[in-house]
Amino acid sequence: MTADDDLPAKRDILKLSFATAGLVWYTFLWSLGLLGCWAARKRYRLRPRSPLASSGPGDVPGVSILRPLKGLDPNLYENLESTFTQEYPNFEIFFTVADEHDQALAVVRDLIAKYPHVNAHIVTGEEVVGVNPKVNNLVKAYRQASHDILWVLDSNVMADSGTLARSVDALDGPPSAANNSRKRIALVHHVPFAFATEPALGSHVEQAFLNTNHAKMYIAINTVAIDSCVVGKSNLYRKSDLERVDGTLKPATASSGAPRETGLVAFGRFLAEDNMIASALWHELDVRHDISCDVAHNAVGNMTIADYFWRRVRWIRVRKHMVLAATLIEPFTESIVAGTIAGLSLRYFLGLPLWLFLPLHFAAWLFVDLDVYESLAGHPVPPGATKWKFIGAWVLREGLAFPIWSYAIWGSTVDWRGKAYVVMRNGEVRRATRDDRNGWLRWIPWASGRKDTASYEPVDLAQD
Repeated sequence: MTADDDLPAKRDILKLSFATAGLVWYTFLWSLGLLGCWAARKRYRLRPRSPLASSGPGDVPGVSILRPLKGLDPNLYENLESTFTQEYPNFEIFFTVADEHDQALAVVRDLIAKYPHVNAHIVTGEEVVGVNPKVNNLVKAYRQASHDILWVLDSNVMADSGTLARSVDALDGPPSAANNSRKRIALVHHVPFAFATEPALGSHVEQAFLNTNHAKMYIAINTVAIDSCVVGKSNLYRKSDLERVDGTLKPATASSGAPRETGLVAFGRFLAEDNMIASALWHELDVRHDISCDVAHNAVGNMTIADYFWRRVRWIRVRKHMVLAATLIEPFTESIVAGTIAGLSLRYFLGLPLWLFLPLHFAAWLFVDLDVYESLAGHPVPPGATKWKFIGAWVLREGLAFPIWSYAIWGSTVDWRGKAYVVMRNGEVRRATRDDRNGWLRWIPWASGRKDTASYEPVDLAQD
């Protein structure tokens, strides 16, 4: 037998290998998706009232709630009011703004007047400890906090009245956890659940993404819990734990040479400080996270498709420098690519045509996603035009996933809050210059970002 005669056999082996790997991968994805769907049903369809809600102030641990503000975010009044109405007997609130003339302060003062019995404070003026404006905004309140437990909520988040009590339950853990049979819970986080406050198409695409695919995978990964996976819209953790970590992700007992800053200020050098805080607690202290049975109601304002595009680009580029492997395989977890791979594999093994398999695949994928939505919302997507609008946004999101990833993976420059940054190793950032724009893409006028202005500037923390 000649080498040429051997080629068909080798091609057959290669095809068989690819087809087998495709079906194995598809089975794995469905296992993960169904795990997320099952866990969402189990965790979110019953939200019992915590006994802490009816306890006395001296019988529960105190909590300091930190809410960074900037401008009039969508649904701001209701978002902030939900902090005042928590069914928990011992908490204080810090509203932090960088500018003493910020428009959000009028809303805060109205709420403080409406709820005079709530221990609420306004902290103005940022303390620059890094390039992350959220961290700079929070540092003063972080230092003034009276309690060890901190609850950090973004300004576009609204929380149910029982969220704090149930979250403290999760943070402290059940009494049986004291027997060292499980690692201590050091952070409690909440799955974002979006609601569009504007008719803009991008808002509805973002809503469809967060409430289905993102939530499904987020819940599944946290159920498996092999590593930290946290979105920072609503997080509880202990200040005493944060003061022991520095963002290096090295165990606290390991010698790391010269001492580094610890606590919140250590995370001012990261763009995704929430994710890095969670990772630092996990890896440096060898503790774990938990998600309570509450969601972080995320108000999505007037977001165009372009806004949605650049938001997704930003976080793909951040994740690329933090979890490269997971970012590289991301397209293969999406419905279109995964379905195509599985369809081609089944055509090889069974002769099943793609035109027959793909509609069944997409219908099943959508069914699971809608079930996850129902678990988080407590009700199905409303019928009629609302449901069809949601499904249309879901279809558009699925179609945009691969093009957005394909564009984002090549660059490291991101635009955030009107300023451009370069994402570096481990998610650290520095201010961008014109020369930092996305390699060869800088020759395409529209490809380096929405703004080609003075937002590209070097870092100067002394004058920032």
